[in-house]
Amino acid sequence: MPQIITEQNLRNLIDLLVKESKVVVGPKQADSVVLYQPLAAGSELTLDSLPRRSAKELFFPICEKILSYQRQDGKMQVTDVDRSRFPETVLIGAPPCDAASPAILDAVFSWDYNDEFYLERRRKSTIVGIACTKGDDACFCTAVGLAPNAEAGSDLFLTPLKDGSYACKAVTEKGKALVDAHAGLFGEAASVDAAPFAEQGTEKLDLVKIKKWLEGHFEDPLWEKISDICVGCGSCAFICPACHCFDINDEGSTEQGSRRKHWDACGFSKFTNHASGHNPRDVQNKRYRNRIMHKFKYYDDKFGKTLCTGCGRCVRACPVGIDIAEILSTINAKQD
Repeated sequence: MPQIITEQNLRNLIDLLVKESKVVVGPKQADSVVLYQPLAAGSELTLDSLPRRSAKELFFPICEKILSYQRQDGKMQVTDVDRSRFPETVLIGAPPCDAASPAILDAVFSWDYNDEFYLERRRKSTIVGIACTKGDDACFCTAVGLAPNAEAGSDLFLTPLKDGSYACKAVTEKGKALVDAHAGLFGEAASVDAAPFAEQGTEKLDLVKIKKWLEGHFEDPLWEKISDICVGCGSCAFICPACHCFDINDEGSTEQGSRRKHWDACGFSKFTNHASGHNPRDVQNKRYRNRIMHKFKYYDDKFGKTLCTGCGRCVRACPVGIDIAEILSTINAKQD
């Protein structure tokens, strides 16, 4: 028989996890917007809106210290960050477009070098995903191979039911352990009647065809047409669940300071600027071309994954109205 949890017990689960000294993160109303934030109680959970920013910040912070240094007795002392102090974390209420992104990013953060800052947070995190019943014109997860009820990336997956409760499926051992540890909050149902999933207008894209077109059109008038309006603000990258460019800087003086990792974006004019002054992506069309190439060709070449979950945040955030789903549909419709 399928397991279910009522909405009240879902909120009770958050209360129990907080009492267990776990960090619980979920969609929370923050003034006029909904953001992923630590929850102090189950009553703070908001499940009717997609958070403004993605959940990748939980594993890949906007800025983080990776070491500190200080001169002592004429010698420079370097202190590493104690990653063992990263807290056990439960992400609750992530829609499929956000739940899927960490599994996509795992590849690049454990490729030729294991980024232990990212990986330690992943090891200590459990993701409770939830099927999406509400979308808008910017959503296009189905176009890139996901779906409003996709379980990819979730440890425990919840499906909203018409009676207001949720069907539960333990997708991984982490999800099973979470349910087993709080079994009293979960019940069984003879049958389940799921609420309607979110509908999307963008047609399913042929990602193989798109990649093939990209391989043969590094130089194409399309890039200049798009870049005529792109202002290179980086909003699309910073709000994306899958973009992961970063820079590393030393901040401080010759006596003390820290080394920090900061988000970066390939759309910024200085992103590829060399120390010599040469910039191989010196104009915006080259930079936007790289954004599309990276998401739908380069990452797939390297890791066999598409670097986009179709959340639509970049469409909503773009100050000049660039629609990546529209661009992909244009490429998808081309014959060569």
